[in-house]
This record gives sequence, structure tokens and C-alpha cells, in this order.
Amino acid sequence: MLTFLKKIFIWWNQDTFGTTIKTIIFGKFVGKDDFGNKYYESKKGKRWVIYAEEIDASKIPVEWYSWIHFTPNKIEKKHELKKYNWQKPHKPNLTGSDKAYYPNKNKDAVEKKYKSWKE
Repeated sequence: MLTFLKKIFIWWNQDTFGTTIKTIIFGKFVGKDDFGNKYYESKKGKRWVIYAEEIDASKIPVEWYSWIHFTPNKIEKKHELKKYNWQKPHKPNLTGSDKAYYPNKNKDAVEKKYKSWKE
């Protein structure tokens, strides 16, 4: 019951009930990426993503990012993009998480260049 209520009211959890209905009625399945995200297109040309897990736009790989923003790419021609051994796998934006990049290797030693007046 709780899952059903989340499906109706909470858009940041997964796709909502309205999105599911829209996808069933108007959506044409275009493809799926390595993360499990599914890509759809309507007859009028509108494009959207149903995320596999957490909704985060930075989890869209570059080839699908260009497709969803109407940038011509090989995906539209149904070709597989060749992956080279020097290419790194796609990573989502990690800002604000424990895996975020810090220029200084020691996170605890980050020094501020200013002092707060409320110390």
C-alpha cells in the first residue's frame, strides 16, 4: 500500500503513476542504457527517461544525453557506439557525497581561507 501511495504522490522516488500511464499510452520504447534507464519517445517527438534507480540526470550516459537533447548521434540510427579501452565508464555526479573529489587528499585537513565572525 505504501509503495502504491509513493507511486502516486512522490515523483523523486521513481516514476509516478501519471508517468507510467503516459508511457504505456503514448511512449514508444527506444532503448536502454548500461545502468538500466529506459528511454521513450512520443509520436509528437517528446522524449523522456524512466530511471532504473534513483532519479539523477547525471546518471545518463553521454550518448543518451545527446539523444534526449535532440543532438544528432549514432544512437538514433540504432548503431552501437564503439567503446575504446582507454574510455572510462560513466560516473554520476558525486558532489555532496563521500566519494566527492577534494583537491587535498586528506578531507579533514581542508583549511578555510577565512574565519567566520560567529566563532
